[in-house]
Amino acid sequence: MLSNRTDAELFEQLRSGNISALGIFYERYGEVVYRVALRMLGNTQEAEDLTQEIFLYISKKGNYDESRGSMLVFLVTMTRSRAIDRHRQKSSYRKRILKWFNNSPSQEYGGLMDKVALKEVSHKVRNAIARLPMQHQRVLEMAYFDGLSQSEIAEKLNMPLGTVKTYKRKGLLKLRELLQELVN
Repeated sequence: MLSNRTDAELFEQLRSGNISALGIFYERYGEVVYRVALRMLGNTQEAEDLTQEIFLYISKKGNYDESRGSMLVFLVTMTRSRAIDRHRQKSSYRKRILKWFNNSPSQEYGGLMDKVALKEVSHKVRNAIARLPMQHQRVLEMAYFDGLSQSEIAEKLNMPLGTVKTYKRKGLLKLRELLQELVN
């Protein structure tokens, strides 16, 4: 019976393709991983996403080594590390946005040419966004104008997280294509 096996034995079962081992790992450690993620991220949706990410990682390409510590320590360390990475990504994103806003020409103080150029760029961006499929527009607007996470968007639009990620990625790729002259 799988549930009576050690973590190392279960991990070997998982490596050999026995997906039931993943269920046992989740039963043993899912709540702990979720609570660590929730404590560090402060958001239930993000904690759920991270918990899912951790267990998917160990099922696909995790490299647990029993000699380095218990499975619990391995999972908690990975959860903590990935939560810190998410905080850094958010912080980096916020800094880029602030830098962009601080470096963009001011409507009030810019010269006539700056105002004309800014208006022209804004017009091109609005037109490019309008050319996207409606779902892509909504996801991008919610992400970049409303500041919602992909999990929050999925919840508000009542769609799977993977679909939100796909719409966002495809929307950004299409925008890049449509605005190629501004990117270069």
